[in-house]
Amino acid sequence: MSDCRLIAGADEAGAGALAGPVVAAAVILGNGRDWSAVKDSKQLSPASREALYSDITLNALCWSVAFVPHSIIDDINILEARLLAMKNAIHMLGVAPGMALIDGNREIRGLNCPSEAIVDGDNLVPEIGAASIIAKVSRDKYMARIAGDYPEYGFDVHFGYGTPAHKECIERCGPCEIHRRSFSPVREYESPQMRLFMEHALRREPFGAEGRA
Repeated sequence: MSDCRLIAGADEAGAGALAGPVVAAAVILGNGRDWSAVKDSKQLSPASREALYSDITLNALCWSVAFVPHSIIDDINILEARLLAMKNAIHMLGVAPGMALIDGNREIRGLNCPSEAIVDGDNLVPEIGAASIIAKVSRDKYMARIAGDYPEYGFDVHFGYGTPAHKECIERCGPCEIHRRSFSPVREYESPQMRLFMEHALRREPFGAEGRA
C-alpha cells in the first residue's frame, strides 16, 4: 500500500557513457531535515557528491538503486534503458510512494504510483536531485571497482564516458566486453565482422529485461 504523502524522486546516470551500465536511483527524503544543498550531481564537486551521498543514504526515509547493463542497452536502446532503470528503482523502494517525480520529459509507463516528468528536475526538486547524486556516485563506484578487470581502458578515471583518452584506448585496443556496441563511437572501432553482426542484431525487435540492484 502506498502513502499518498510520500514523494519519490528518480534520476539516472551514465546515459551518455560508451561503456558500462546505466544506473538509476529513487529516493524518498521524508520530512524534518534541510535538504537545500541537494541539487543536480553534475553541478557538485566529487567531494560534495560523496558527502551528500553519505547524508542521503544515512538519513533519507528510503532509497534504492537499479542497474541496466550494457547488453540490455544495446538491445532496447539507451532511452528505453534509462526509463527501465528508473522504473526498477522506484519499484524497489521499501515504501511505495504516493507520487514519483521523474527527471526529464518522458513519462514512465507501468509504475506502481502516479508520476510526473519534470524537465531540469534534478535542480528543481530535492528528491530528484538526491536521486541524481545516488545514481552518479553508485555508478562511479561500480566503474572504479571493475576497472581492474579491464586495465587498458582507465574506467576508474573517466567512468566509461567518451573522453579523448577513452576513445584513444578503444582505437588502440578495440572495444571490450562492457562497451556499448550500439553507440557509434564504439562501433566504428569494431572489427568488420562484428560490426556486421551488430548492425543485424540492432534491427531486431527490442525485448524487455529487468535490471539488477
